[in-house]
Amino acid sequence: MIIDCHMHVWPDHIADAMQSQRPSGMPLRFDGKVSGLLRTMDEVGIDMGLALGVGIKASVVARTNEFIGTVPRDRLVPMGTVHPDLPVEENLRHLKDNGIVGVKLHPLFQDLSFDDPRVLDILTALSEEGMPVVAHVGAGDDTAANERGTPAKLRAIAESLPELRLIACHYGGYHRLDEAEEHVVGSSVTLETSWPPTMAELDRERIVTLIRKHGADRVVFGSDWPMTDPGAEISAIRNLGLTEPEQEAVLGGNLARILGLP
Repeated sequence: MIIDCHMHVWPDHIADAMQSQRPSGMPLRFDGKVSGLLRTMDEVGIDMGLALGVGIKASVVARTNEFIGTVPRDRLVPMGTVHPDLPVEENLRHLKDNGIVGVKLHPLFQDLSFDDPRVLDILTALSEEGMPVVAHVGAGDDTAANERGTPAKLRAIAESLPELRLIACHYGGYHRLDEAEEHVVGSSVTLETSWPPTMAELDRERIVTLIRKHGADRVVFGSDWPMTDPGAEISAIRNLGLTEPEQEAVLGGNLARILGLP
């Protein structure tokens, strides 16, 4: 079973508008629509995926979660959004009202910092609800935003909230892999494998060493669709030289366990 931890989707009209943009400086390789995502999953053999919604400001949290709550549950797990400018109770209500399973945090786009006490209050509530959190960690194309989601700040969250099911995207530090190896690898968080435009550009020996040091039972596959080609990213995982049990765990078994999927 292959489960993709990292797939962004937008309502069709927003996805159409996104085609002229370059999130984090990268063009979209696919259309960003739910229909396009399901088509990609069928083409490359992905059984299930986490559909991620990101509300860049408080005023769009409600409708972002309403949209994410409509994704087909037989193939997609709805991962919604929160914002520190909203009270904790309101954030939880928008998640629960739409049957959302967990949350995506994106400090590059949301103007939130991992060390903001308001964010920690929200994460505490999510931990108490048993909701997993998928978090972007590392750099983008905005210097100020880069400091809001550093590997060191993520490690501090993990230590403050040991019961939180926290998944760190991009091996815990996009374009900050040295810092990720110092602060995140070996911690209690789960690591996710995406590295746009492709994980294949990373040194294979370094990644295998990183995975085994952290524990292959605590690493999950993610593509970062629609910025990357999931088929190519699956091939990159298979070309690492992991053992068959390690590979199967990373590509789907670990995430199925975390989410309680069959």
